[in-house]
Amino acid sequence: MRPIRIFHGTTEIAGQMGILSSALINKGHYSLGYNTFHSYLGYKDNLVNINHETLKESHQEILDSFDLFHFHYGTTLCPDFSDLPELKRRNKKMIMHHWGNDVRFHDQARKNNPYVNTDDSPPNEAIHEKLLKITAYIKEAIVQDYEVYEYVKDYYEKVHVLPIAIDLQHFYPNYPSVTKEKPLILHAPTNPDFKGTYLIEKVIDKLKQDYSFEYKRIEKMSHEEVINIYKDADIIIDQVLCGSYGLLSVESMALGKPVLAFIRPDLVSYFPADLPIVNSNPDNLYKRVKTLLDNPIQRKELGKIGRQYVEMFHSHDVLVNQLIEIYLNL
Repeated sequence: MRPIRIFHGTTEIAGQMGILSSALINKGHYSLGYNTFHSYLGYKDNLVNINHETLKESHQEILDSFDLFHFHYGTTLCPDFSDLPELKRRNKKMIMHHWGNDVRFHDQARKNNPYVNTDDSPPNEAIHEKLLKITAYIKEAIVQDYEVYEYVKDYYEKVHVLPIAIDLQHFYPNYPSVTKEKPLILHAPTNPDFKGTYLIEKVIDKLKQDYSFEYKRIEKMSHEEVINIYKDADIIIDQVLCGSYGLLSVESMALGKPVLAFIRPDLVSYFPADLPIVNSNPDNLYKRVKTLLDNPIQRKELGKIGRQYVEMFHSHDVLVNQLIEIYLNL
């Protein structure tokens, strides 16, 4: 197969442009991400961190250099999508990768989930208008799971589900100790309102009345720094409102940690049957954390199962084959 030259851009979400590019390079293709969204997380692997003005100056070179354009988070080369007619004219393959808040229609999200917070999503009309502009030229999309799938399935001719990818060579399991006197509970919200941090910390305060443990809330640190802190955790709480799990859950399982997150009841059957995440919403979170504090052996067992799960379903070495198949059939 002739190597493909793949452009990823222009919004890096959860390190995915870099991780997917790395896997594609390992398969003999050329792949590079151009990122205009800069945050304290500091992703840099296989990325050109760039501003909109510099990106604009590079348009011609980019158009000439790449065969396939894998866009992310509802963004393309131009904020007004004026690049799409030219890409189509040049017969470039294109696909859009939606990640959640870029397409989470407020009313639709609340209909299936009484807990969800959609404050970070644009107004419904803005999401609708953007999707119409994109799908006039891009006919296929990728989403990470069936929570996001529902928001975009009626806009595209085909929507592929490709789970969040992780490069496991950077994650060595450190399973919770069964003899630790003060377990460490971690929560790392990039968006506290979306993740339910206020509700999580109410539960933590209540548990502290009866249990001896340490709690850390990790914020405003680079991705590299937080991974080093996760290694010492015994329990990790991800998000309890959204209805699906995110990168924190995947990385935590890769490190061999038990993870709590809310999986919407109607979505449970779409995940593999052995999903090891402890399904926790604001109403049962106290009970779920209490059970893990009472059972150190269960914490370790969940950590081992979680690592195996990530190796099977989230390793970028596994997912890249699915991604290449999507590319070849565009």
